[in-house]
Amino acid sequence: MSGRLSRVTGTVGRHPGGVVCGVCAVLLVGAVAGSARSAGEGGSDRITHASAARGARAGDDVPSPVPTFRSVRTYPAVADPVRLRIPSIGVVTDLQHLGLAADGTVAAPTEWQTAGWYDRGPRPGQPGPAVIVGHVDSRSGPAVFYRLTELRPGAKVLVDRADGTTAGFTVTGHRQVAKSQFPADLVYAPTLERILRLVTCGGTFDAGTGHYRDNIIVTAVAAS
Repeated sequence: MSGRLSRVTGTVGRHPGGVVCGVCAVLLVGAVAGSARSAGEGGSDRITHASAARGARAGDDVPSPVPTFRSVRTYPAVADPVRLRIPSIGVVTDLQHLGLAADGTVAAPTEWQTAGWYDRGPRPGQPGPAVIVGHVDSRSGPAVFYRLTELRPGAKVLVDRADGTTAGFTVTGHRQVAKSQFPADLVYAPTLERILRLVTCGGTFDAGTGHYRDNIIVTAVAAS
């Protein structure tokens, strides 16, 4: 496929809600922080209760303030992903952080041989779909996800994280879809499962637009 130019920008499908989704998240975080300061180390819940009743008359007995409550629950931290390894197809790549492009689609990695993690979604190993995007080829030849369609169920995918840990995943399948019918609900839908989505371009090449007509979506689940 040397000589062909593939872009992922504008082709990976619009994230549900586009940029608005990110704004809502910021507003929600701000509202929580304003009413009860953020959780302490370890991710435990912290709830501060008001003490004075509205409209209390002078001389009335006012209850003592309720002590701050701290939940015993903790949430394990998951570090940022820094490297992707797929042994069966020879992929070893650092991971860029990707946000949204101006049109609401996932931005493309800036290097052909480097994949990127969509950092407004879950981190690999957290509940939910973590999305990693890569180019399929370039003007000079194959790119990082050129062999992605060769992955078969059972193939191993490894994501190394900034704290030295590794999240392991097992491929369950892949599908090819027209970019005009990109299944955003499938790719980004919330779930309690720890899921990894690997996305690239595929199908026939449209010389008029300089893009492939389809996307390849590989799904992998957290290894037990």
